[in-house]
Formats: sequence, C-alpha cells, structure tokens
Amino acid sequence: MCVTCGCSDDGETKITNLEANDVEHHHHTHTLSDGTVITHFHTHDTHTEASQIHAKVHGTTISLEQDILAKNNLLAAQNRGWFKGRNILALNLMSSPGAGKTTLLTKTINDLKHQLSISVIEGDQETTNDAQKIKETGCKVIQINTGTGCHLDASMIDRGLQKLNPALNSVVMIENVGNLVCPALFDLGEQAKVVILSVTEGEDKPIKYPHMFRASEVMILTKIDLLPYVQFDVKKCIEYAQQVNPQIQIFQVSVTTGIGLDSWYKWLSQKVPN
Repeated sequence: MCVTCGCSDDGETKITNLEANDVEHHHHTHTLSDGTVITHFHTHDTHTEASQIHAKVHGTTISLEQDILAKNNLLAAQNRGWFKGRNILALNLMSSPGAGKTTLLTKTINDLKHQLSISVIEGDQETTNDAQKIKETGCKVIQINTGTGCHLDASMIDRGLQKLNPALNSVVMIENVGNLVCPALFDLGEQAKVVILSVTEGEDKPIKYPHMFRASEVMILTKIDLLPYVQFDVKKCIEYAQQVNPQIQIFQVSVTTGIGLDSWYKWLSQKVPN
C-alpha cells in the first residue's frame, strides 16, 4: 500500500518494449499467443516499503512518506542527470482518464516527426492499447503497466529508459497514468510537467486538484471544438489555474480541428535543447 496515495503493490509492474517485443525481466516470464514475451516483477522500493506503514503506529506515517518521496527524488535526480547528459528533453504528461493525452500525443508526434526525434514511455495500469496507437505513428515506445499502482515513479522510468534507449538530442514524452493526484507528487526526472484538461471536465479542476496545476509548467485545455455543446466556462477555468499557479502557461487546442496546436508546438520546439 502506497503511503502517499493508497495504491497497492498486490499487482505487478511490467515493462514492454513494443519495438523489439522484449521486456526487462526480474522473476518469471510468460509468452503470449503472438509470441510476445512479458516479464513480471514486483517493485520492492516505494510501494513495498510503504505497505509496512499500516502495521506501525499512525504517527510514523508522515516520516515514512517523507522517506519514500526522498528516495524517489534521489532516483529522479539521477534520471534528470541522465537526460541532461544526453541532451534529451523529458516531459511528464498528466491528466484525468479520458482528457485526451494519447490523442494529443499521437497528433503531436505525427505533425512533428520530421522536425523532432520523439520517443514515448506510456504508463497505464493495464493493457498496451495506448502504446499500440503510439507505435502506429512510427515512434519508439515502451509500455509500463503499473498493475494496481496509480502513478509512475522514478524507478519505473529508470528501467523503462534502459529499454527505450532514446536518441541523443531528442524528446521523451512520459504519458503518466490517468490521475490528477499522485502523479504530481512523484518527480520522474522530467524537465517539465504538463497537465492536460479537457472541456468535458469541470472548469474548477485547477482548484479541486491544486497540487497538480501548481506543479505543472503548462496546462493544455483540449477538445475546445466541443465548447458549443458543453457547459464549460473557459475564462473561469483559466482564472482558477492562474490562481493556484500564476506562472502556468496555457494553450487551448483542438486535435480535431488543429486550432491552437501551433502554439503548443512552438513551446515544445523552444524547449528542445540545442
């Protein structure tokens, strides 16, 4: 049980390389009907350590939580150094389920594939559905399934990078598990966090989940082509976001119509190391 969020370690984390159809292995492997080898292994760092908290005095919880986040932050710092040493821009994309992360990501890859070298670490609790969509763009992608875990952590990214092996002077997009709480708490070593919010959600999300929007450098408001059909106050949403994070940059986009994507692409291109 993760002390910061309550997600369980009962499941198993697995990392799948969709490019090479191979995976990192710790304990035991299974071969699927299509020949793909899946290796299962437990993460015995943050979640396993945290599960011991509930058998101890409640007063130790905060101390244990700080220890767990400190360990994660140490690994994140190592990831950050790894990215910097290879001149790689790493972005952590976060949102609620269904906000349009994968749709925006595949559109971005397709539109910029001739300008930028982009690879993806895809995080979901189960399935490789989103990773398969990304693979169809021709992009190199690694799938990390967290089982019952509700967020990626720095150790998962470290193992994923060993399989992904992104090119020098490139971009690594980390699509986190759909969740507006815990992904914001865990530094992965990224250069910036990007939160994606759709107009099919409430405009009050920034003040309901302030840590997520406070931790993010960018907010992308998606599906704006649906504004005539939904009750969503864009002005109020922007005010809420700026209330919790006055420095946040906001892009309003529609993947369907292409509106606003140029501004997002310009920001992304300017972030890429020279």
